Amino acid sequence: MRKKFGLQWLLACMVAGSCFAVLPNSPVQAFSDRNLSYGCIGYSVYELQNRLKYLGYYHGPINGIFTWDVYWAVRDFQYAFGMQPTGYVNMATKMQLVKATQGWHYVGPLPHGMEELPDGQIVPNPQNSQSNAESVASGQSVPANSDVVTGAAVSNSGTSALTPADIDLMAHVVHAEAKGEPLLGQVGVADVILNRLKDPKFPQSIPGIIYQPGAFQCVSNGTINEPYNAESLQAVMDAIHGWDPVGSALYYFNPATSTSPWIWSKPEITKIGNQIFSQ
Repeated sequence: MRKKFGLQWLLACMVAGSCFAVLPNSPVQAFSDRNLSYGCIGYSVYELQNRLKYLGYYHGPINGIFTWDVYWAVRDFQYAFGMQPTGYVNMATKMQLVKATQGWHYVGPLPHGMEELPDGQIVPNPQNSQSNAESVASGQSVPANSDVVTGAAVSNSGTSALTPADIDLMAHVVHAEAKGEPLLGQVGVADVILNRLKDPKFPQSIPGIIYQPGAFQCVSNGTINEPYNAESLQAVMDAIHGWDPVGSALYYFNPATSTSPWIWSKPEITKIGNQIFSQ
């Protein structure tokens, strides 16, 4: 299950060209010109990890691999700096990172195939006759800091206990229960489902939790059957991979529409958009 989802995300990354997209020239004297997303590896990711660790957002190894830990660190950085938290490192994110880490500088030997220009830029060495992509095609080994994508380099944690059907069902619930709410609130709804999965008071499966009598209004009124959108699915994946804006919340409700006095008796944890999340 873990490998399957890792490959799906990597294929999506490759199809979209996100790991190899070339951006126009920019005043940012750092990174390479490519956008970065989950599944990418290379010096640019090494630098990304360094800068995020310098700011305190990333606590994992500095290995040049864009894992889910890096993804969440990027999202936390983007959210803290007023950007849309996508986990995708485009030029705007790079510029903000460079601005926020002016005290950071690269220390250590140059990565394979790279050279340092007089102005401090680390760029590909044009004398490196065989590209990493050619090395992959020819079956040769590629250094861990090369600018390629490899399915073996990244593991997708957090989905081993869930099936595609579980994720699909959760996305239906998130869409039906929280459409129109901010992404953070949609993630919160998915987190409530996952929190219930860990709590012995609730059924021990995603379908059991969702179809427990009276548990979700969307099941009662049939809106669970409406198609969900990409944002709802993204919210579910975000929750699965660790984004937890609601802590240990087991319930949520909209105070403007809720008529149950019982739900108001639950200790409130946080409010996101129009929804209150409670224990």
